[in-house]
Amino acid sequence: MKIIQLYQQIAEKINGLRGLSLVFFRLTLAYGFYGPAMMKWSNMSGIADWFAGMGIPFPTLNAYLAASTEMAAVVLLPLGLFTRIISIPLMITMVVAIATVHFGNGFEAGDNGFEIPLYYLLMLFALLVNGAGKMSLDHLISRRIAS
Repeated sequence: MKIIQLYQQIAEKINGLRGLSLVFFRLTLAYGFYGPAMMKWSNMSGIADWFAGMGIPFPTLNAYLAASTEMAAVVLLPLGLFTRIISIPLMITMVVAIATVHFGNGFEAGDNGFEIPLYYLLMLFALLVNGAGKMSLDHLISRRIAS
């Protein structure tokens, strides 16, 4: 039974790191969305044409929506601000990216497959369910509202 008690003690200590894991997710995602957001904003007409070529409806509008959503992620995720809210359009963006760009290339990231967008989708889902964690503006705001 000592091993079970030891395991429970270790698990309690590890639970204290839960907030840190959410910070790592937020920072990783913000970094991951930075490049694509900047690429889209630097050539919006080219992105709209690319979207049109893939049959995405309202390609110019959707190019601006995707670029704006990704840029919002770059700002909001590191701060842990409106994390659950921004996670929803980002998840939609990842599903669309997987369906329109990556799925036909298989799973492997090196082949431009859906591996990385899938990982992002899973991290975003974790943020949607768990929120930004204790090390976030969302947490500070909710504490302020509660008191």
